[in-house]
Amino acid sequence: MGFSQSEAYVKGFISWDDMKVDGEDRARLSYRDSYNRSRIIVVDKNGGGDSLTVQGAIDMVPEYNTQRVKIYILPGIYREKVHIPSSKPYISFIGNENQISDTIISWNNKASDIDSNGVALGTYRSASVAIESDYFCATGITFENTVVAVPGGYGMQAVALRVSGDKAFFYRVKILGTQDTLLDETGSHYFYQCHIQGSVDFIFGRGKSLFEDCVLQSIARRSGAIAAHHRDFPDDDSGFSFVNCVINGTGKILLGRAWGNYSRAIYSYCYIDNIITPSGWSDWNYPDRQKTVVFGEYMCSGRGADTRGRVPWSKTFTYEEVRPFLDMQFINGHQWLRL
Repeated sequence: MGFSQSEAYVKGFISWDDMKVDGEDRARLSYRDSYNRSRIIVVDKNGGGDSLTVQGAIDMVPEYNTQRVKIYILPGIYREKVHIPSSKPYISFIGNENQISDTIISWNNKASDIDSNGVALGTYRSASVAIESDYFCATGITFENTVVAVPGGYGMQAVALRVSGDKAFFYRVKILGTQDTLLDETGSHYFYQCHIQGSVDFIFGRGKSLFEDCVLQSIARRSGAIAAHHRDFPDDDSGFSFVNCVINGTGKILLGRAWGNYSRAIYSYCYIDNIITPSGWSDWNYPDRQKTVVFGEYMCSGRGADTRGRVPWSKTFTYEEVRPFLDMQFINGHQWLRL
């Protein structure tokens, strides 16, 4: 299923057009050659599309494709483990952005599960959906891992979404799990108006990501943590920035834990419900990290935003200090987002 040379191009950015299947596109969906005409693959678990499964649609995308391919996923629960390899960039997952819960990709692996070779999967391989390609985007989809972590349980890490590619955009998606829900592993990513749910370290990894206008919902019964960022050196260009998010749910949780000596997580203009442990942050029992991590809050509100009980080594930012983290400049969005 190749492209002619004249069709080949690389569009080095993501735009709103990449996130929608418009009227003209929908009209073409009745053609069986719709993929070659408009780069759309329809997934319908009931048999009315080009593929019954999401993975089947990904498998139809040619290796090293240079054009945007829109995978239009009709409502339903797709119980499958999905992998997009690094050799398949420019893929969109598109559901209905107003009915995110109608289109669900769901699986139930956890870190202690054993693969066919008798080896434990580990956290990395537990992901329901793993995205290793660049310029991926998604809207109107729920990514889910249905494992319910037991506090203190062994090997209960269960990733709903792993993002290891560079330059990914998620708009109005839900990412649902308990322990280690979102593995934001490497690359620059933008999460806008998303809903992310979990209990322990439910956003973690080495990524450089902006979370804007998101809901971060804790389902912890007692204790837990939102962000566990991993950063080994002071010049690592990574970190998690949460801007204008709503933090709510249950339990008494930490804003972040220092997974790595230079872990970086910043909350700005967020509304924080009364679910935060007063200390706010953990050094992961490595006191030396108190001198090197970048943890802090700026102009947050809500009962959980009271910083009087915070650990003394969390940061108090001036506007000038926090400004680089407040918008797409943080993820170099001007280079790869046209929104």
